[in-house]
Amino acid sequence: MAQDQEPGIDTAKNTCGEVNVEGCSTLPPNPVPAVSEPNTASRKRSWVWNYYDVPKNQTRKRKAFCKFCGKGYAADSKQNGIGALGNHLINVCTAEDNPLRIMTKENQLVKGQSTLDFKTLTPGEAATSLTKPFNEKKAKRALARMIIIDELPFRHVEGEGFRAFVREICPRWTKLPCRKTMTSECLEVYSIEKNNLRKALRGQRVCLTTDTWTSVQNLNYMCLTGHFIDSDWIMHKRILNFCIVEDHKGSTLGKIVETCLLGWGIDKILTLTVDNASSNNLLIDFLKKKMKSRKCTLLNHELLHVRCCAHILNLIVCDGLKDMDECIVKVRNAVKWVRSSPQRSKPFKLCAEKEKLSCKHNLVLDVPTRWNYTYEMLERAESYQKAFERLEEEDTSFLRAAAYEDEHCEGGRRILFGVPNPDDWDKVRLFAKFLKVFYDATLRFSGTKFVTANSFAMELLTIQDTIEHECNGGNVVLKSVAENMIAKFKKYWGDIDKMNPLLFVALVPDPRYKLKMIEFSFDVMSGIAIKVKDTLNRLYNAYLEGGSVSNTQGMVSQQLWSNEMPPTETRATRLANFHKHLKESQSMENKNEVEKYLVESLEEDNENLIYLHGGRDVLAIPVSTVASESTFSTAGRVIDSFRSSLSPTVIESLICTQNWMRSSSMSISLREAMDDVEHHEKIENEFMEKCGLTNVEEDQDVAR
Repeated sequence: MAQDQEPGIDTAKNTCGEVNVEGCSTLPPNPVPAVSEPNTASRKRSWVWNYYDVPKNQTRKRKAFCKFCGKGYAADSKQNGIGALGNHLINVCTAEDNPLRIMTKENQLVKGQSTLDFKTLTPGEAATSLTKPFNEKKAKRALARMIIIDELPFRHVEGEGFRAFVREICPRWTKLPCRKTMTSECLEVYSIEKNNLRKALRGQRVCLTTDTWTSVQNLNYMCLTGHFIDSDWIMHKRILNFCIVEDHKGSTLGKIVETCLLGWGIDKILTLTVDNASSNNLLIDFLKKKMKSRKCTLLNHELLHVRCCAHILNLIVCDGLKDMDECIVKVRNAVKWVRSSPQRSKPFKLCAEKEKLSCKHNLVLDVPTRWNYTYEMLERAESYQKAFERLEEEDTSFLRAAAYEDEHCEGGRRILFGVPNPDDWDKVRLFAKFLKVFYDATLRFSGTKFVTANSFAMELLTIQDTIEHECNGGNVVLKSVAENMIAKFKKYWGDIDKMNPLLFVALVPDPRYKLKMIEFSFDVMSGIAIKVKDTLNRLYNAYLEGGSVSNTQGMVSQQLWSNEMPPTETRATRLANFHKHLKESQSMENKNEVEKYLVESLEEDNENLIYLHGGRDVLAIPVSTVASESTFSTAGRVIDSFRSSLSPTVIESLICTQNWMRSSSMSISLREAMDDVEHHEKIENEFMEKCGLTNVEEDQDVAR
């Protein structure tokens, strides 16, 4: 006689323990084990019994009750199977704590269909399938984060295409949120992220950058950005405020900055980096007056003001290029002709291919108000010199048109420059090499992913040496340009009293240079070494009194340290003379910890540099307001026609939350932007050739 079978044991199942349940997969849901330990009768127990209770001593038919909703099913071992039990768990039970629930009453899948999902993987982890319950709340939160990060309008969730996409990938989500619901969700995300940032800022000394902007709606906005380095030596840049201001007066801006700091609970600030607008001087005076008596204030905020180095460098270069050389005008005319139409660029590319030149990058046309575009134009054009010369031989229209396409006039008559000749190309190479020094310095000053304060002194020396070299017997072509630059250079960077000494103090913790580099290199700038040393000692004592100095040292993260570019000839010569000077100098007797550090032997060039704990705040000083300006570049896309009706509070929450949620700073790269344009043009041309389309545009002579 056959033994009685335990309720739920299916004699038809295979040796692997897989169960065929109506409406569910043959594979038992993960992470529930497919089978339990074998019972005394050497039978395997089904996985469904982990989710059912079978009361003992039942007087009538034996029943099993769901642990989640309490629904009962017949469970006689001789008359009933387990198909109904498994189907209930997967397709019927809607209890929130049911881990096997894949459907709701409002959204029923086709009978017999199960949904396999994949968990989020970490790098190197293998994918494993599992049944994952749909959570509408988490889905809405993820959708809100997508809208914030990708700068999508709220109405995006009501779009026909988006809803069709969601129905395809997630048919269980039938009640999609509307734009009003997503507005509330985004504000909720803003609140959560703001609380997280508030905790991270607790006890931190913050360096600030600020800038103002007038939007296309003729509204004045101000952005306040905080910079700090945490205990793990990781650089952080966080937008603290993005709001409308009534005007650009210094007192108005000062009140808004003070209100923002009070709202965040920030008492410890070291510097505020602003541009050269006169209203910013009043802003600095206002903050000094209001925060001077606070307990956490260092040195009465006399070191609060930092001028934007990128703005100053832009003024210096623009003064030098105000009298444009003839070779630059010729190159501009040639580039303008090639880029004017596809019919003109095509023969130019053919000439480049005949000369075996790589066409990875297109030509760049400069912008009169941006000197860095002039450098980009010269750099690109110089690499295509042979292509321009061949185009001049093969295309007579280029020779005629390029000679006349110019806007310079003298005495009412147009000046005819013609196309660049070999001498012009030599001058172009000189200009490109000269401007590269300033271009690289601007990139270093404007960095957002690494510290910039420690690079100021060395970049200042490189710029000074480059200008003085051209003024004192350099190339004749560049001499007039350098002479125009030197006057502006001395106005802003010729006197230590016009600069914040903290920018030089940031170089001292570098064990390769310490104070010796400043003493050796800035001997012409009277009293700079003495002032820097005095500032360093006073700053150390201020931290010591406030209990912020620790004897521990920290290893600077490789990402924190700025990626140094290959040294120029000018910098290499200065460093060689500096090392020679070190061998001849004698050490001083130390008096305190600062003096002891200063007289220790210098380290060799090494990427892993050690900084004292108290130096984190100084290293976090931004020398440029680019962090705030990049926000406005982003805001130019945010405050568009889709969001023009949003309130200032919502705009601020979207911009700030986007900055906080992104794992890294989104720096603006001119080269990347141009590469994207080139890639899109390439795709467009390939599509037009594939479809047999041409852009009918005939060349016209512009000779007068």
